[in-house]
Amino acid sequence: MPAAIECRDLRKTYDGKVEAVRGLNLQIQAGECFGLLGPNGAGKTTTIEILEGLLQPTSGHVSIFGHTWQENEREMREWLGISLQETRLSDKLTVRETIELFASFYREPRSSDEVLGQLQLTEKADSWVGKLSGGQRQRLAVATALVCNPKILFLDEPTTGLDPQSRRQLWEIIRVFQRDGGTVLLTTHYMDEAERLCDRLAIVDHGQIIAEGSPADLIDRLGGHHVVEFAVNQDLNGAATALWRSLPSVESVREENGLVELNVREPHLTIPALLDSIAKQGSALEHLSTRQASLEDVFVRLTGRHLRDD
Repeated sequence: MPAAIECRDLRKTYDGKVEAVRGLNLQIQAGECFGLLGPNGAGKTTTIEILEGLLQPTSGHVSIFGHTWQENEREMREWLGISLQETRLSDKLTVRETIELFASFYREPRSSDEVLGQLQLTEKADSWVGKLSGGQRQRLAVATALVCNPKILFLDEPTTGLDPQSRRQLWEIIRVFQRDGGTVLLTTHYMDEAERLCDRLAIVDHGQIIAEGSPADLIDRLGGHHVVEFAVNQDLNGAATALWRSLPSVESVREENGLVELNVREPHLTIPALLDSIAKQGSALEHLSTRQASLEDVFVRLTGRHLRDD
């Protein structure tokens, strides 16, 4: 079976000089939940719009289950469910009317009752969209993507601004879709969401993929297993960075807002050596904590920014 989504040497240049996507290669298998992460302006949105057939690439090849947008556009539209970060729906339609409107765009849609039930919107079927809460609106947006009975679900930051309960409800909806054989391409600004949902993910920066793999694999390869965070009572200047990097088991060093973060493999080796080194410098420890390394640590190490930074 061909890959659900594949692109090779994908490029998009605006006005002949702004390179939004620069030679991006991607392969997503059927049944995967794949995450596309990157800071603002990294090229994620442009890439996704090209994959969805909404934007023409400057060059490169895109295929969906082995088909291209130039050859099978009408058929391919039936395969894709798309939920944008802010789907604008008519406030004066009911929930059921909205789902049935979107169903009318497709040849073999699912029944509105089935989709209402799956998205836990049955009780709101006759309510105006304008009266829904934020979580209900977002579930309705996903319902409009699922009503076409898609093979691939594109979700652009589906849980932004939602309360924890609404986020978990949408996570379960995504998992059920995937368990039934569906493929998911997800963008998110929540690292915990990417770690929980994605089988694999790619980190994009400056229009290129700079890392790809499962969350656990990326953390293991690029983030170390643990993070030791500390602060001392005086500025040791730039020479301190080399000192921290020389400590046992340290993989990388990062300083931010007066705190030093060490990515380490074996904290039980690093911490005694760290305390001894601080004492030899005539400094005093003001803060010390340890935690498991996360996908956020990998992202910061690769891009120099947090995912939610502007």
